[in-house]
Amino acid sequence: MISSNDFRNGVTIIVDNQLWTVIEFLHVKPGKGSAFVRTRLKNVKTGSTVERTFRAGEKLERATVDNREMAMLYNDADGYHFMDSESFENVTLQRELIGDPADFLSDGMKVQVQIHDGTPIGIDLPAHVELRIEETDPGFKGDTATGTTKPAKLETGATVQVPLFVNPGDVIKIDTRDRRYIGRVS
Repeated sequence: MISSNDFRNGVTIIVDNQLWTVIEFLHVKPGKGSAFVRTRLKNVKTGSTVERTFRAGEKLERATVDNREMAMLYNDADGYHFMDSESFENVTLQRELIGDPADFLSDGMKVQVQIHDGTPIGIDLPAHVELRIEETDPGFKGDTATGTTKPAKLETGATVQVPLFVNPGDVIKIDTRDRRYIGRVS
């Protein structure tokens, strides 16, 4: 059991016999009345999100989710294929289950696969990844002062915004949570 006061981003709970992950939470203490917790929850199976309010201190069932380190092997029409680093067991996840983080998955990347009751339910990517730029407009010397950005296609097929001075072939560091350019890797 978990109290609504102990919610954190990424906590998985069971509500109405369904698995939900806390995306956002806010503790509210109005001047009049009792405190409550306003949350945004994501359904693990369907991917839909809902906003829900719980009384402060309300007890809910916490889902037991195991994180296993796995390496991504490859992706094809069947989905994304991962291998457990310890047992060498192979697991296939569909893009719908992974969601947006699939844009940054590359062969050999180590990720945390979330497993509930023996079934994979999602993945956790590292906060930052380093990927090579495949296509973008060429940069020019001196294009560093304006802060203007341009689209760049990465080796994984994802498109992110980068500064004007970045060239094709450069390896850049990206924040996987908000798709933000952090810097070039030398």
